[in-house]
Amino acid sequence: MKVVIIGGVAAGPKAAAKITRLLPDAEVTILQKGEFLSYAGCGLPYYVSGEVKEQKNLMDTPAGAVRDPVFFQNVKNVKVKSQTEAVEIDRPRKRVRARALVSGQEGWFDYDRLVIATGAFPVVPKIPGVEKKGVFTLHRVEDAEGIKALLAKGKARDVVIIGGGLIGVEMTEALAEHGCRVTVVEMLPQILTILDADVARLLQQYMESKGVRILTGTKALGIEGAPGAEDQAAFVQTDGGRLPVDMVIVAVGVRPEVTLARQAGLAIGEKTGAIRVDDHLRTSDPDIYAAGDCVELLDRITGQPCYVPLGSTANKQGRVAAVNICGGNEVFPGVVGSSVCKVFDYCAARTGLTESAARALGYDVVTAYAPGPDRAHYLASAKPLLMKLVADRATSRLLGVQAIGPGEGAKRIDVAATAITAAMTLEDVANLDLSYAPPYSPAMDNLITAANIARNKRDGHMAGITAEQVHCKIKAGQEFVFLDVRSPQEYSAVRLPRSTHIPLGALRKRLGELPRDREIIAFCKISLRGYEAALILKAAGFTKVSVLDGGIMMWPYEKESG
Repeated sequence: MKVVIIGGVAAGPKAAAKITRLLPDAEVTILQKGEFLSYAGCGLPYYVSGEVKEQKNLMDTPAGAVRDPVFFQNVKNVKVKSQTEAVEIDRPRKRVRARALVSGQEGWFDYDRLVIATGAFPVVPKIPGVEKKGVFTLHRVEDAEGIKALLAKGKARDVVIIGGGLIGVEMTEALAEHGCRVTVVEMLPQILTILDADVARLLQQYMESKGVRILTGTKALGIEGAPGAEDQAAFVQTDGGRLPVDMVIVAVGVRPEVTLARQAGLAIGEKTGAIRVDDHLRTSDPDIYAAGDCVELLDRITGQPCYVPLGSTANKQGRVAAVNICGGNEVFPGVVGSSVCKVFDYCAARTGLTESAARALGYDVVTAYAPGPDRAHYLASAKPLLMKLVADRATSRLLGVQAIGPGEGAKRIDVAATAITAAMTLEDVANLDLSYAPPYSPAMDNLITAANIARNKRDGHMAGITAEQVHCKIKAGQEFVFLDVRSPQEYSAVRLPRSTHIPLGALRKRLGELPRDREIIAFCKISLRGYEAALILKAAGFTKVSVLDGGIMMWPYEKESG
């Protein structure tokens, strides 16, 4: 069998390696447009920061062997044509025309099965000056080398990142490590849209505490040079002002690279613009498979097409395509949208639907905010973790979970992804038999606590109110009692505006101080004591009682101190 694979970064090499394991006599050829093969694109920010010391580490196996053409030929029995661009797919004759970029020579490669793994390309906004020196994307090893070279010269003190998505946010730490003054310009009202706006606001506050300037709701209009150096980026003009720069990184997202597939007449998804495949990763041509960032996916929650380009998905798809090419019957069932990134010392992660996405789809949702330590609170190693859970009120099915903070968020998101995939309910999640020892988890894991909060709200035991709703009440001058039930020491250190302080232990004796005709919103650090206070108030006949979701830890607005 002759198999030609177009693309040699993630899905392509994975498919090639699996094919030769299953069919050792198969003739497998990878056509790779770039110079570098099978590299860890998701590791590029860490190469820029210096955490990844050498370029070759991005292409190493865990054993230290570099995955170059010689490695693939000798170890995998795969022929690699690097710096070779596929320019045409001749479906009737089952062959691919390719051009060697160095020599310009062209040739045809026959196939029995073809795999398209052309990945994605970075979106570059059509603004004046984007072609100037000092303007980069971060999609290839070559991009990272250009950024590193400028940083090494010490001439990139002021850096503007256009785009506050995953790559833009991850790059802030890499640049800060080099002493850069970093400004993120994001056109949308929030950064990192994998999160709900209220969670993203908390992350933004943290990034700003690290010295990163973030301008949301701000559009980049152009990149300008300086007098005498017009070809070098010197300013970014936005609709909110002019920013001096030494370097600009454009990180506004990626789109699927489908040029070849479209020219070959293969079906393209209307919603996603990616190659349409079935659950065996076959395209509309049964002899052509596609995998990785060029492919349309299935959202396992909604059943709708989606586009979620990730290296993890690309590798899984490469394996599935290979198994089916070799006569197997393996299915790629879709994704639930799991993502995670490192932002300085914070983890920022999500799986499933955000609250805003779920509501847009017509779900009546119940949400839970669950801040707390990621392990037993009495251990010095315990770190805060802020979680938000979204569930369908009608069926109690778990729809999504978000987590940010220095605590161990990734493992909670992974458990939640498993639960969402299995269509678990809040009751299922609340009773999961998760491993427990004080150095690894509280006795009631953070995810289980979040599920129980959602159950309390669903069943009417707790009425929650979001920080945004309370903030709007304060701005509007509405009359209500904002009841802080923490200790006097906690209250004197930091407090929320317009709050009334009565420690929880004194509340039963001081009920007479509270007006029965006004709304009372109780809270504490994480709103556990706030919940206890609400129960005391309800038992005493107070009727307009709610609890601030997430307490002070998840309050993303101004605080008072001292």
